[in-house]
Amino acid sequence: MIMQQMSFRGFRFSCPFRLRASAVALAVLAAASLCHAAMFHVAPDGDDENAGTREAPFATIQRAQKAVAPGDTVYIRGGIYQMKESDIAKRDSFLASITLLDKSGKKDKPIRYFAWPGERPVFDCSQVKPPGLRISAFRVSGSWIHIKGIDVTGVQVTNTGHTQSICFENLGDHNIYEHLSMYDGQAIGLFIGRGAHNLVLNCDAYRNHDFTSEKGRGGNTDGFGCHVGRRGAKNVFKGCRAWFNSDDGFDCISTNDTVEFIDCWAFYNGLSADFKSLGDGNGFKVGGYGIEPNTRYPNPIPRHRVIRCLAVRNRSSGFYANHHPGGIDWIHNSAFRNGVNFNFLGRNSEGTEDIPGRDHTILNNLSYGTSKDFRHLDLPACKLAGNTFMMDTKPRDKQFVTLDESFLTAPRNSAGELPEIRFLHLAPGNPWIDTGTETGEAFHGKAPDPGAFESEGSAGL
Repeated sequence: MIMQQMSFRGFRFSCPFRLRASAVALAVLAAASLCHAAMFHVAPDGDDENAGTREAPFATIQRAQKAVAPGDTVYIRGGIYQMKESDIAKRDSFLASITLLDKSGKKDKPIRYFAWPGERPVFDCSQVKPPGLRISAFRVSGSWIHIKGIDVTGVQVTNTGHTQSICFENLGDHNIYEHLSMYDGQAIGLFIGRGAHNLVLNCDAYRNHDFTSEKGRGGNTDGFGCHVGRRGAKNVFKGCRAWFNSDDGFDCISTNDTVEFIDCWAFYNGLSADFKSLGDGNGFKVGGYGIEPNTRYPNPIPRHRVIRCLAVRNRSSGFYANHHPGGIDWIHNSAFRNGVNFNFLGRNSEGTEDIPGRDHTILNNLSYGTSKDFRHLDLPACKLAGNTFMMDTKPRDKQFVTLDESFLTAPRNSAGELPEIRFLHLAPGNPWIDTGTETGEAFHGKAPDPGAFESEGSAGL
């Protein structure tokens, strides 16, 4: 079929040459509708009395939210946004929300808050210290919102009791958090407290330590958290990294529906930047109801999924089932030099005692660099195949392409994706090459390799 290029107000699209006139008219109207979406601008030298144009930008995202409608985009120019207590959008009895995004987009018209291409906005919250209140730098209660390309740093804690502050707090549905960095503060990086079908994509959370509450042990400061209380609330973390957070890298304790972790890295959690012990220090704390009676268990127990993830040198466990009373899917993950690489600790159905983990699907996982490959696993009650901790062969260090951990903090690429590194890749001649089991994913050689990374080598080379 011949395709004809058409354009309308700068939008180009192709349509079949024999397309009926009425269909062409509908296509033109659809393209024209995109022109109705507005663009607003925010800049460090802006003014909230401005019109929000590129030439006369707003000063705050909070002011921009008043102007937007579904389908609109707010562009945030690069530079330092020094937040002040006067910027707090809302206070209640226990919480101060610096920026409150409570206006929703729609399914086909999300509201976008994007960094200006090629620039990096940094929201410094170090001077916002409302006495005795939890702080959320960005509290997102709206839905169909997409935030991309900004940094949040220096979020404080002022309460000495049991508390937590948060850089990005999600309470809505169908939101996307993309290419964000949360660092050098006392707060959790990104926390999903409510909401369904949210995606956290290519985000980093690092060097966060609450040294104020509960005598400064940092036990509430994870890189990423998902703690949703309702059913039907699947949420996904993909391509994210968490390191040097004082508690855990990723934590979804007691979440009542599925959480997926895909292509995520967790390293050095539970440790300070000089490797002193702080909080719990698990790389991936996946599920659990160990502190709850069985009457509080959701029905059915959610089945979380951890796929192609990497856990390195976390203080406690690299991958931890955290008393989970049901099964979890652990597929193609790599663990290196953690206190325990894989900890499958479960909980009985009565909620009265811990037991070895049951009903797990554990396929093609790699464990190296520790004397504690795995713990607390009921082998006959699980599906296992292709895992190195069940193999007799053990490679040597030189049979990996590199074990240099410095590659883990390499810069992301221009699109925000994880850097392409060779850390913990199997080198030619490694006896673990081609020893995995097929899971439906593409692979080189005769069979998949265990671990998060597929080699291009051969066991016989």
